Amino acid sequence: MKYSKNRNRKIPLLLSALFILLFSGCQPGHSDLDLSMYQYRDTRDLVRFVYDAAGVLQKNGLSSIDYFRNNRSFYKQKNYYLYVYSLDGTNLFHAGMPELEGRNLLLATDKNGKMITGMILRAIENPANPHGWVHYTWWEPGKFYPVPKSSCHFKVITPEGKELFVGGGIDYPQEEKEFIRIVVDDAVSSFERQGMAAVNEIADPTSEYNYREVRVFAFLSDGSMLISPVMNERFQKMSIVGCVDEVGHKPFDKALERLEQQESVWEVFLAKSRFQRGLIKKCLYLRKTMLEDSVVYVGAVTDLPEPP
Repeated sequence: MKYSKNRNRKIPLLLSALFILLFSGCQPGHSDLDLSMYQYRDTRDLVRFVYDAAGVLQKNGLSSIDYFRNNRSFYKQKNYYLYVYSLDGTNLFHAGMPELEGRNLLLATDKNGKMITGMILRAIENPANPHGWVHYTWWEPGKFYPVPKSSCHFKVITPEGKELFVGGGIDYPQEEKEFIRIVVDDAVSSFERQGMAAVNEIADPTSEYNYREVRVFAFLSDGSMLISPVMNERFQKMSIVGCVDEVGHKPFDKALERLEQQESVWEVFLAKSRFQRGLIKKCLYLRKTMLEDSVVYVGAVTDLPEPP
């Protein structure tokens, strides 16, 4: 009897999921969606969730907005929710904060001064960022304090010709290696397009190149810094080459050696943890490019993913 009661509770959820599947026209499996770069299930689930909603919009157009509103509870999951914007920054649907619908948030910033919509608009046009990731600080619906957030986005052109983006984000996200791959590769592209003019843009703490504990840095072959991972260069000159980790390993020396044969490398090293006694694994992603007649190395560091 108890089993039957629980089963009956699940019937509306199953019917809702079936209805959504039929409405969207999406097929199970997501065979055309590459998620192999992600280490964590939560990340993959979010990308599928947003991708499926983008498919609804692409197939059914602006009528999908009413559909989303009528199924708001489905598009507000425990760990993430859906939102839809026009490219001028106007919110059309927000499963988590419906009070934002109809408002223009083009110039909205988070508590650190990051212009969130502007970052999203650049991300969805960036071929190095196929799932439109941005990182910022937001707040959970119904809560009063800001939390770290990573969100993915897809650009959609509806059958009516309307250009939109659809997105969703994870609060307190796990750090994916893909996140720093995106910002470092994009920083390399900025150097190649702009030369030294890219330094100020990449070093700007409100830019997409800096989020949470991640800061994109750059240095020359002699180790002198163009963009420090730590501080403003006016106060102290430093060389990153030869630096050691907590067990004496030299990750930069090893990475530079490998970069003689490769365009990009990953290097793992050990660091102290703020949150637990002992050491944790970090990963360095490093690339090289040319700036005028000099080799420039561009990189970033994050926690090494440790999926369960």
